[in-house]
Parts: sequence; structure tokens; C-alpha cells
Amino acid sequence: MKKLFQLLTIVMMMVCSVSVASAKDKKGNEVAVFTVAPKMHCQNCENKIKSNLRFEKGVSNVTTNLKEQVVTVTYNPAKTDKEKITKAFKKIGYTATEGKSGN
Repeated sequence: MKKLFQLLTIVMMMVCSVSVASAKDKKGNEVAVFTVAPKMHCQNCENKIKSNLRFEKGVSNVTTNLKEQVVTVTYNPAKTDKEKITKAFKKIGYTATEGKSGN
């Protein structure tokens, strides 16, 4: 029963994080959720992604979640797009796959 509860909790967390895959914030910026390969294993992996993506034109915020293996990027759609952000991941050695919207 405990394992079932843990599994349901993980599934709910994943659904909640993926449902914001194409959301907009109050300033009109878009929010995209990505999974990366290879997987993030430590704080250094997270820092590498954050420190490199924040310099991409139009990116205003990068949040990583090691436990859920997702990277959430807030960006200005007038200055960049998901394709350019995906290419930025490739520059630092990661393959990014956009999460599916829950809508």
C-alpha cells in the first residue's frame, strides 16, 4: 500500500509539472518544461544547465528539478523560441525533449 501511494504521488507530481509545458506568465512570457538526456545526476549538472541557459537571449528564468528530472524555462517568445532553447541544450551536451501539455 505504501509503494502504491508513493507511485501515485510521483505520477501526480509529473502530471502537475508537465501541465505547465506551454503556459504563460503575467508578463506574457512563455514557460516550457523539458526533460534532458543524459539525466541530471547532481547539483553540478543542474548548475551547468542553469548557468548556460540564462545567457540565451530571451530566457528570463531557468529552474531545474533533479528529483523529477525536468528543466523549466521561462522565456520571451518575441526574442526566442523552443527550438532555439533546444539548440542551447545541445551546445552544453544535453538533448532536450519538451514535455507534453496536460491540456
